[in-house]
Amino acid sequence: MNKKTIFGIVISVVVVIAAVLSMIYSMPRTNRQSVAYSGSIGVITIDGVIGDNSSIFGLSQDMNDPVEQIRRAMDDKSVKAVVVRINSPGGSSAKSVEIYEELKKLKKSGKKIIVSMGDTAASGGYMAAVAGDTIVANPATLTGSIGVIMEYTNYEGLYKMLGLKEVVIKSAEHKDIGSPTRDLTPDEQKILQDIINDTYDQFINIVSEGRKMPYDKVKSLADGRVFSGRQALKLGLVDKLGDFYDAVDIAAKSVGIKGNPQLIYYTRTNPLGALFGSSSKSDISKSAIEVLRLLFIDRTNLNYK
Repeated sequence: MNKKTIFGIVISVVVVIAAVLSMIYSMPRTNRQSVAYSGSIGVITIDGVIGDNSSIFGLSQDMNDPVEQIRRAMDDKSVKAVVVRINSPGGSSAKSVEIYEELKKLKKSGKKIIVSMGDTAASGGYMAAVAGDTIVANPATLTGSIGVIMEYTNYEGLYKMLGLKEVVIKSAEHKDIGSPTRDLTPDEQKILQDIINDTYDQFINIVSEGRKMPYDKVKSLADGRVFSGRQALKLGLVDKLGDFYDAVDIAAKSVGIKGNPQLIYYTRTNPLGALFGSSSKSDISKSAIEVLRLLFIDRTNLNYK
């Protein structure tokens, strides 16, 4: 048996094991303990920077996309209430809106949504929160940061220092808007500012709708600043102060569950991480993919952060 054959067998075994693990870990996790449960509460986790979790070079960046979790919760007939645990500074504007809209669909399906804020639930993280029936914040949570930002790095000076010159062939005047090798023209500055203003208006309207708060009042709070959980409560941006288990209790009471509810988590463990003894958060492949995103993907986009 030659080396190529042995290598092929090893790869095949690894693929089969990974496939089996993927099937196992794709099932919702529960808080299995030897206690009697009186009902079930779903748990959706929005953790870290909100962004597009599409794959790069065939590698999945994240198995725990919030939208996928929401869909799993929607299909789960065993739960009537869901706790959305948010620990996020925000991120992609489009993805934040997508999460908000999916949570609205979840609510429309008849499930109660109770939001639990962790260390941070700001900007896009706060946008997701306003879809909830009740928002529970830790007194020290950082939240708010209602606003939009677009940024890019200008390498023009570095190019000149290195003797490099970018050659651009384009179909129209603004096709290379935001190029990192030159400054924006006044027209381009206005184009991008108009986009920022429109996206900002969308954000204010979403908060106004979700919190049932007048547009002008939301706008007065929407200058990009963050608030503590306690400040947010006084301003009407959240409903209660408490921790994750306080949110679980509220969710249980909202659907008539008495006693200890079973928690069903819709996150999934990375099967390759399980295979090699690492968690999904510390998975080396995930870190490597994030580096690739920073190196090869255009960072000039709209962000709620």
